[in-house]
Amino acid sequence: MTVDPFSARSGGSASERLGQKLDSIPFSAYHLGLILVLGLVGFVEGYNLALSGPLIVLAKTPLHMTAGEIRFLAISPALTLVIGGFIASAISDHVNRKAIIQIGLIETTFFTLLIPVAQSTSELLVIRLLTGIGLGFAVFAPYPIAAELMPAQHRRTYGAIYEIILACAFTLLPFLSLLFAHSPNGFRLIALPGGLALFIVPALVHFVIPQSPRWQLRKGHIEAAVDTVNRIIHRCGNRVPPLMVAELGHNLEGVREELPPYSALFARGQLRWTAVGAITLTAQSIAYYLVAFLLPKALVDQGAAVRMSFGISTLIFFATIPGKAFIGYLMEAIGRRWTILYALAGGLPGLVLMMSAHLAGAYAPLAMSVGGALTGFTVLSCPAATRVYLSEQFPTALRGRGHIFGEAFSRAFAAVAAPFLMEPHTASPFIFFGTMILVVLVGAFLPILLGKETVGQIELLAAEIAKPLERREALRVGKSRA
Repeated sequence: MTVDPFSARSGGSASERLGQKLDSIPFSAYHLGLILVLGLVGFVEGYNLALSGPLIVLAKTPLHMTAGEIRFLAISPALTLVIGGFIASAISDHVNRKAIIQIGLIETTFFTLLIPVAQSTSELLVIRLLTGIGLGFAVFAPYPIAAELMPAQHRRTYGAIYEIILACAFTLLPFLSLLFAHSPNGFRLIALPGGLALFIVPALVHFVIPQSPRWQLRKGHIEAAVDTVNRIIHRCGNRVPPLMVAELGHNLEGVREELPPYSALFARGQLRWTAVGAITLTAQSIAYYLVAFLLPKALVDQGAAVRMSFGISTLIFFATIPGKAFIGYLMEAIGRRWTILYALAGGLPGLVLMMSAHLAGAYAPLAMSVGGALTGFTVLSCPAATRVYLSEQFPTALRGRGHIFGEAFSRAFAAVAAPFLMEPHTASPFIFFGTMILVVLVGAFLPILLGKETVGQIELLAAEIAKPLERREALRVGKSRA
């Protein structure tokens, strides 16, 4: 008897029961530890990715970079990040979640540690290209892991804290760049925090983060899944009864489910949710990475001093710290979709103020600062909602591949195509900030018009998604038998 890869663990069966047990565990210090370690992963990977922005300013003179080299350096890690992301997406549901993070962490931090010894632009470009491969593995993995380990009612807590920690990385980077703005070795010094993490973060992931019990269950490792859940219960203070194998149902021994094909991400019944999640994240991410990668250069090109450009960048990302905390609260108060609408549409006044700041004369720095703070609090804080929303568009069997596909898809446009196309136009505030306004409008209204509210109910949504996929699979089997 074959086991359908979608239906056997969804609805009222083993996967839902296991998920209900995980959701019943009260939030504890152990959950906070998981959040902090995954957040540290995000801090390191976000810091290493965002190095591109300061590097194109600080390394320009010491390495005698040409305009073409600057343009390529701006997108080099993001370009290979997309490649690494699609590779990770293809294998992530086949191998354990921790392995994906560890591969990316070790590779990323190792090559970032080589930046201080780079002696030419060519060497720096090669280092950044190789760094991007590891980023494609590690930068996307924390969200599907957290979606499967955190109780549904506390997934917003994870999203908010993770994104706040990530915001700290984006805030620290321009601040350090400001301190070393006039040092010929400034670009080498700002790389050290991201590279030295090689000796700390992979060990923390190994000892603190458990395997996903949902993934173990789908792989047929029933006892391992139950043991993992019970270890989590124990580390959370034994405030709920342990999980018994019998609670998952009958005829579980020896069952090993085959994963659905990668093409299931685009199958009827799933394609719409894959597209809505990925495009929403793409629209928001374009604004995010144009600010992270090109804003310091844009402000310098528009007449600001180097130190002022890094100062405004620091202010913008500092504003995302309270912004992401507020987004985390709103996700449960008004839902994922309406939170995304608030964050993106609510940031339009800030973007308009930044676009028109040069018209304010002596008040231009104030206008840019106020606009930047509003944009940071809203648009740049939105990943706390868009990434949770994306991860909840997929059933467990597709979540690793689906979430990472969505992230890699978004980076192809947001962190590669958009900075590459916009770099020659950074001197024009109307083109630079106007482009952000257009894409933010798309991201604000797409989930409202075409999406669905997820509110963290992974198993219930998996059952809903499974129905058309089951019919498609049954039809395929029937045709093959005929």
